[in-house]
Formats: sequence, C-alpha cells, structure tokens
Amino acid sequence: MSILRPRAWSQSLWVLLASVLLLSACGVNPVTGKREFQLVSEAQEIEIGEENYLFARQAQGGEYSVDPTLSAYVSEVAARLAAVSDRPELPYEFVVINDSTPNAWALPGGKIAVNRGLLSELDSEAELAAVLAHEIVHAAARHGAKGMERGIALQAGVFAVGAAVAGGDHPQYADLAVGAASLASNLIHSKYGRGAELEADRYGMEYMARAGYDPAAAVDLQQTFVRLAEGGERSWLAGLFASHPPSQERVAANRDTAASLGSGERHRERYQRMIADLKRVAPAYAKFQQGREALAKGEFERAYALAGGAIAIEPREAHFYSLLGDARLGQKRYGDAVEHYDQALARNDQFYYYYRQRGLARQELNDPSGARADLQKSLTLLPTELAHYALGNLALANDQASVALAHFRAAAGQKSEVGRQAYAQLARLDLAENPDRYLQVQAAVDGRGRVMLRVGNRSPVAVGDVVVHVGAFDPSGRLLARERVRVPGTVAAGQARVLATGLSAGAAVGGVRAVVVQARVAR
Repeated sequence: MSILRPRAWSQSLWVLLASVLLLSACGVNPVTGKREFQLVSEAQEIEIGEENYLFARQAQGGEYSVDPTLSAYVSEVAARLAAVSDRPELPYEFVVINDSTPNAWALPGGKIAVNRGLLSELDSEAELAAVLAHEIVHAAARHGAKGMERGIALQAGVFAVGAAVAGGDHPQYADLAVGAASLASNLIHSKYGRGAELEADRYGMEYMARAGYDPAAAVDLQQTFVRLAEGGERSWLAGLFASHPPSQERVAANRDTAASLGSGERHRERYQRMIADLKRVAPAYAKFQQGREALAKGEFERAYALAGGAIAIEPREAHFYSLLGDARLGQKRYGDAVEHYDQALARNDQFYYYYRQRGLARQELNDPSGARADLQKSLTLLPTELAHYALGNLALANDQASVALAHFRAAAGQKSEVGRQAYAQLARLDLAENPDRYLQVQAAVDGRGRVMLRVGNRSPVAVGDVVVHVGAFDPSGRLLARERVRVPGTVAAGQARVLATGLSAGAAVGGVRAVVVQARVAR
C-alpha cells in the first residue's frame, strides 16, 4: 500500500475529477448528430457571442455604415440561410465589416460578419450564400465552442487569451486589445481544423440547397480560393485563408456534395447591382490604404493628400477623415487633428478609434476633461492598452494614484512599447507597496559555506533601499536563525546583485527562505 504526499494526492484527485467531468460532458452535435465532448452549453455559447460581438466588430474596423442598403441585403440573404439551418433558434446577427481584407468569421451563438473586401470579390448572390452558409455552420455545429472546450480540457479548466486587434486596412493602428476584448480577438483569429472546414462546406451547401441557391457556386468559389492561395495573394492569405485554408480536397468534396443536391438560383445580376457602389468606391479605399502606409512611414503630408483624394470619391466614409486627423496628429497640429476626428464622428459615432485618437489630441491640447471623456468612451467600444495608458497618465497628473494604477495595470504586460511604458509607470507607483512583485530573491551556498543571496530586479526601473529578510530552518520547519539584509546601492533594471549573509549552511539544514520586504524606485 502506498501513501500519497499531500501534493500528489491533490493532483490525483484533480485528475479523477477532470475524468468524471469529461465523461459526463457528452452531448449530441446539433448539425452532425454525432455524440461529442461538450463543456460549453448553448446558453454559454450565446452569452460568449453576445459579450464579444461588439469588441470583435470594433477590432476589425467597425461596421460598414456608408451603404446601409448593402448591409440590409447581406443580412436578408443570411437570414434566409439561418432559417433553414439545423439551429434556426440561435439569435443570429449579421454585419458587414468596414475592411478591404477579404474575410468572414463567426462567433459562438450565431454572431457572423463578412468584410466589405470579400463582398467586392464575389460574383453572385449564390457565392455570397456559400460564404454565409459556411459561417452559419461554424456557429451551428459549435466549431468555435469546441475550440474553447479543447482549450479548457488541455489547461485544466483555464485558457488564456490575448491578441493584436489591428489588421487588414489598419495594421498601422498597432494597438492591443486588453481584458475581455482580447478573447474576442482570439476567437475570430482561431484557425479551424480540416474536419471543421469540411463540415462547414458540406452542411453549408445543404443549407444553400434548402434556401434555393445553387450549391455548385460553392464549388466554383472554392476553386477560386485555391487558385488565389497558390498564387500567394497577400490580402487573401492574411484574411480568409488564415482561418479557412482552401485545398483541392475541399474542392473535390464540394463537387461530390453538389452532385447530390441538384441545382438552384445564382442571382448574379441582382448581386452585381447591389455591389455596384462598392466597386465604384474601391479606388477611394485603395487611396486610404496607401495613406495608412504613408502614415506609418512618417510621410504625413502624403497621407493627408491621399485621404483627401479618397474623400473626393466617397465623402461619406468616416475612416478617411480619421486619416486626415492621424496625419495632423503626427505633425503635432493637435487642433486640426481634433477637427478632423470631429468630422469622422459626425459620420460614424460608433467606432472606438475616432474617440481614442481625439482623446490623445485633446490630451496634448491640455484639455484633460475632454481627453478623459473621449478615452473612456473608446474603452466602452474596445478596451485597448493605449487608451488605458493615456488615462493612467491623466489620473496620475490629477493625483489619483489608485485610478492610475488600475489603468497602468490593464495596459502593462503587453509586448509593445506602450505596454512596457505602462509597466514602468506601474512599477513606480506600486513597487514600494509590493516589492516582491518586482524583485526576485534566491538563496544559495558558496564554497565557503556561507548563505548567499541573489536579488534580481525584474522591473523596468532602477531600485534602491532594498531590504531582504532571510530565515534558516531545521528539517521540521522550525526557525533557527534569521537576518535582515540591506542590499547596498541600487539594482539596475533587469540586473541582479549577489551578496553574502551572516548565516552559514550549517544553520540552514532545513532550508533557507528569503523575502523582499522593502524597496523603492531609485532617484
């Protein structure tokens, strides 16, 4: 008979409980009819989708608001397909995203989006139906939820997320979603496996046939995708193909499925009429993209001119006025920048970026109340590290240390320049109260039998006045000796100091424990 140590017993109990959980978490997939492992309930699917849909839309460029008729048309086609799906009761929502990258995505619970850039590349309503039906299957067949369940199982009930939100038309925004918003970014960037893609193709074509569309349009579309992938088209590789990789296997499977389903309507003329205006304004969005690239290079006047050219073609697009503001912000013409962000918000007051950028400009104009209002509004639409960092600095200037700490903590830890700056501010405010969060101390014995300490500074600031408490214990855990050790001088950021204590190895037969009890930011 073996006796488990407490830690081993705890681990074994967890394995047993996890096994019971996995065995009891079986259900039937509503699309395939197969029994499967399920930890996320339908109510949780819906809740996840609803909580992350706003953040996901914002992270990808916001909604395409210039042509409401086109958005209504896409929603009408999608609703027709959802009504004949295997889960028509889901609270489906469909939106057109204002991004030129060809892409589409689905969140758990039926929250689905298709990019403006993909619509302009499709040929018929049937091809649109193929894209939408594919995404509806991803939601109906729980593909997103199953990905989350795999993460839960692999990490014993906890999965970590965090992702960049910029992309497509907006790589130069280079911001990071923080907090709950990072889950939304992770969900829409998840790559589906081979099985999920084949299922979405097959059942999506069945939905097309039920709704009266020609399922062969899905075959044509997949063939086009394969050609584009083989040609290395950058926008497609960064967009739809990143999460929905095409293949000849899918083409062949789709062809077999189409042969078993019969024919239907394509509605090419109607589709071409609906996207005619989208094609007309395509040169404007091309200028906008060129302007974003010029902005990233510091070519502010060129970016401003390109934005003006885009506005001449399509004066209703808020993104173009925001680019004017970004160019003036880069030139430190903050008053002009605010005016241009005002113009963007007059056309679309539901996109986080315009508020955040205007808040940054107002901060430079010494308008803290206006800056604070704009930055806080941006956080309600999409929490980002840059907005948190700016609000932290505003709170610090107003002697609101606790508020500043919360904002810096939200922004810190990201692998970006803003994240590093936020962590530095956090350390300056928090180090004196919680030195053990930033300093790491280790004990060892040298060749002369002395107990040595290695004090490492993991913070981005130099630290001084460091005090460490060291205790030596016998095998039963009883304290034999202790010492208060002051580290002379300062410990530079990212560096360590090694020093001797007055304790000997003989006194520490049961081990040594050391803890940092005092430190301050070096002046």
